[in-house]
Amino acid sequence: MVGVKMAAPAAASIRDRQTVALKRMLNFNVPHVKNSTGEPVWKVLIYDRFGQDIISPLLSVKELRDMGITLHLLLHSDRDPIPDVPAVYFVMPTEENIDRMCQDLRNQLYESYYLNFISAISRSKLEDIANAALAASAVTQVAKVFDQYLNFITLEDDMFVLCNQNKELVSYRAINRPDITDTEMETVMDTIVDSLFCFFVTLGAVPIIRCSRGTAAEMVAVKLDKKLRENLRDARNSLFTGDTLGAGQFSFQRPLLVLVDRNIDLATPLHHTWTYQALVHDVLDFHLNRVNLEESSGVENSPAGARPKRKNKKSYDLTPVDKFWQKHKGSPFPEVAESVQQELESYRAQEDEVKRLKSIMGLEGEDEGAISMLSDNTAKLTSAVSSLPELLEKKRLIDLHTNVATAVLEHIKARKLDVYFEYEEKIMSKTTLDKSLLDIISDPDAGTPEDKMRLFLIYYISAQQAPSEADLEQYKKALTDAGCNLNPLQYIKQWNLLSRVMNTGSQFVMEGVKNLVLKQQNLPVTRILDNLMEMKSNPETDDYRYFDPKMLRGNDSSVPRNKNPFQEAIVFVVGGGNYIEYQNLVDYIKGKQGKHILYGCSELFNATQFIKQLSQLGQK
Repeated sequence: MVGVKMAAPAAASIRDRQTVALKRMLNFNVPHVKNSTGEPVWKVLIYDRFGQDIISPLLSVKELRDMGITLHLLLHSDRDPIPDVPAVYFVMPTEENIDRMCQDLRNQLYESYYLNFISAISRSKLEDIANAALAASAVTQVAKVFDQYLNFITLEDDMFVLCNQNKELVSYRAINRPDITDTEMETVMDTIVDSLFCFFVTLGAVPIIRCSRGTAAEMVAVKLDKKLRENLRDARNSLFTGDTLGAGQFSFQRPLLVLVDRNIDLATPLHHTWTYQALVHDVLDFHLNRVNLEESSGVENSPAGARPKRKNKKSYDLTPVDKFWQKHKGSPFPEVAESVQQELESYRAQEDEVKRLKSIMGLEGEDEGAISMLSDNTAKLTSAVSSLPELLEKKRLIDLHTNVATAVLEHIKARKLDVYFEYEEKIMSKTTLDKSLLDIISDPDAGTPEDKMRLFLIYYISAQQAPSEADLEQYKKALTDAGCNLNPLQYIKQWNLLSRVMNTGSQFVMEGVKNLVLKQQNLPVTRILDNLMEMKSNPETDDYRYFDPKMLRGNDSSVPRNKNPFQEAIVFVVGGGNYIEYQNLVDYIKGKQGKHILYGCSELFNATQFIKQLSQLGQK
């Protein structure tokens, strides 16, 4: 049984590191060399849903093909035998998965088996596989068994989430259920810690850990410290020795891990937003870097009484290869709309040239097959024609962002999202309000019932003192008349009361929201990071616990031994995160030369998904 440790290239982001690890795995756990001229070994990739979610944001189908993957299939699908081809498995070490792998061995589906587990497999499950291989006389075919420690999903160079499958098991609701048992809570914490451990193995660094007291974040910190400590103590099998350390972006100094609890700021996940990526996540179906759009069908041209045409669904991948997305995902939406327009105009200037080139080559269509054919034969084309694939790719990105931005704009206009954004900014920054909250709630043309509920909850959370019972009744009536479900408010009322009584972070939630998302103002999570990364003394974070897994004896201390500011930090939100917070951190670090931060969360939700969880928690 082998645990994989990998050296990554210098200045490697977590995205690069996880990609390198995956390519190594697909290359039978031998480092993948980019410029090898030989044909790759053809193989099949068998993954479960967890493996699929880890691979899909990082490697395209074309990249898989370049690595020799001819087929990629789900473990639990019906698969035909391909007896002369090796199979690379990438799955979680669950009972169900192990049973199916043993069945594959018995049925002799493939020539050889490279078994890779996303997370470490237990000794007893390993023995199950060994017994099945013996029984099937397939011992020699099981070529390698590896623990990959890749149990997390990287969405950006500087952003990761724990899981997408079964995420309700580690959701905000799961952690905050009033009836959760100690055993269930242990399971939730172990699941989170297992993924964070994998993250640090892949990063190749042992962090200094800070966390708030009396929260789920503290439970994660205690367990993660213990797990890292145990691994470091076992020098022979430690995953943090040798070639992994000192490589890459997290090099000279150990990184800081700041564990925060979602409950320190419930307003931000409900906030209407104004930047491109966060808006796409808020109003469209955006999931693991892929956006699914429904194209409106041509109803107007249908004869009277005809059934409306079915809407076409289109998917677009928003990836680092997309230069426009990389440049504008954090920009305010009006700037994005303007930039799409400018790109379109510059393309049109070249469009006549494209038409001319196409007709010379006899290519009137624009299907991808034709384009890739051009890409493959670029060398054979004259220099004039060789610019065609580039122009067509530019056109593809313009079309993509025109469609996505148009879909976002339809939501903004239909729901008056600009009004909500502006009004919530004023509430959160304690600026004078120019119109009454009741007016917006009662306006039938302003937003959906959910938009109104989000606005009211932000008002309620951010208020210096809770509204009087009489006022609250008036608001509740207006919300009910507008079609709102009041369950989320039930939960927030209990939460508000509890956080005032216990005073855990209550200053934070009540007074601390003063300067929330105004230009270059730091959100609570960014503010906590700034205090701890820059070693600033602040009542908000002075009693945060301090763990150093490398110290021989763990000590319960809030006194940091290290007095120097950190160059690298990871902020991880236990209970769920969002793109608004991520973007706020990205904007914050831009002004700090030579510093790097990563944002992670147990799940990534938009306001609709979050409010649904609050509603479930508030049900009587």
